[in-house]
Amino acid sequence: MVEDRTTDGKRIAQLLSSEVSSREDSGLDGLEVVNADADVEPSAEGELAYEIARGEEILADVYVHDDRARVEFRERADAAAETAEEVGLRVRPKATRPPRTLVFVEDGAEVKRATDVFVAVL
Repeated sequence: MVEDRTTDGKRIAQLLSSEVSSREDSGLDGLEVVNADADVEPSAEGELAYEIARGEEILADVYVHDDRARVEFRERADAAAETAEEVGLRVRPKATRPPRTLVFVEDGAEVKRATDVFVAVL
């Protein structure tokens, strides 16, 4: 049996964008994708694809890598880190002021778990 996995960073970011934009349960209906770059190309370092906002407040930045997407949470970094670990996503802190949390979405199947992190941050 062959497993189909989505490990293209740009495609994962597109799936995450669709999930955030279309889910109206669990409080995600207040979120929107903003400042999207439709022509973004993945890179090893990660390129900014879009931001996720609630009203005027930017909650997170989404970057595309060759083989994954990276969500950089600006708000409630502690809640993002805790929930990401609980749902089995790779996570690490970013030493900035204010601190941020990086959550890595390495497979299309992890997108729903990434939205659980947004619910916790909200």
